[in-house]
Amino acid sequence: MTYQSNLPTLSPDGSLSQYLQEIRKFPMLEANEEYMLAKAWTEHDDREAAHKLVTSHLRLVAKIAMGYRGYGLPVADLIAEGNVGMMQAVKRFDPERGFRLATYAMWWIRAAIQEYILRSWSLVKIGTTAAQKKLFFNLRRLKGKIQAVEEGDMRPEQVTRIAEELDVSETDVVSMNRRLTAHDHSLNAPLKADADGEWQDWLVDDAPDQETVTAEKEELGLRREMLGTAMKDLNERERHILTERRLKDPPVTLEELSKEYGVSRERIRQIEVRAFEKLQKAMRQAAQNMMQDNLAGT
Repeated sequence: MTYQSNLPTLSPDGSLSQYLQEIRKFPMLEANEEYMLAKAWTEHDDREAAHKLVTSHLRLVAKIAMGYRGYGLPVADLIAEGNVGMMQAVKRFDPERGFRLATYAMWWIRAAIQEYILRSWSLVKIGTTAAQKKLFFNLRRLKGKIQAVEEGDMRPEQVTRIAEELDVSETDVVSMNRRLTAHDHSLNAPLKADADGEWQDWLVDDAPDQETVTAEKEELGLRREMLGTAMKDLNERERHILTERRLKDPPVTLEELSKEYGVSRERIRQIEVRAFEKLQKAMRQAAQNMMQDNLAGT
């Protein structure tokens, strides 16, 4: 996508409130309108449709970006990176799956912002493993949870508790905490020397917003409904084997099922693969039917 220059922008020294007012001018989309725009983009490369999909979700980007302000980076940069993630989400969004774009896009937005933060903090000096990324983005929350708000090193028992919860070494916890606190600022520090307002004025509620909660509930309910419908297309043996192998934790072994049905392990594996392929096909059809029913009802 090359229309990024057409999006509203927030300069580093610009007004956040003015930017938020500007993006509120873009209307949020109803489900059917979103579906038709996504189809126009994926099937006909309709750039205007893609632009509407992106701009209707700029408020979601801003909401997510606000949650990462505690890392001391410019809000304008966080929002800009989030917008890039939003465009990537639109580019890869499949409307036939039956889910709303917001549910899919928020993961792309967060990933783009987190990658920017990691680059800006030069984490290469201490590593960029998955465990250290998890520690980087969860340490502040866990410190608040255990009320480890003092400056400097944490107490040994606090370090141990965080290390156990995140499954990382205590050394990593101490090192990461020292690195993060080196960039911390007082919440009572002014935003600008010649302006009113303090950093604490920018604190936000970390609880999921109503749009995110609704989207996640909608997605989960839709998945369960489609799975139940799709499972009816399998015969009893396929349904049982697929349930035992794919829906149980831990899954039943091929050896156990081969003994139960009196066939080889390879035969059980073949039945599992065939059943899964049938299930995928049935779920795609169920998603398409649901969307067609929604469109017909409008």
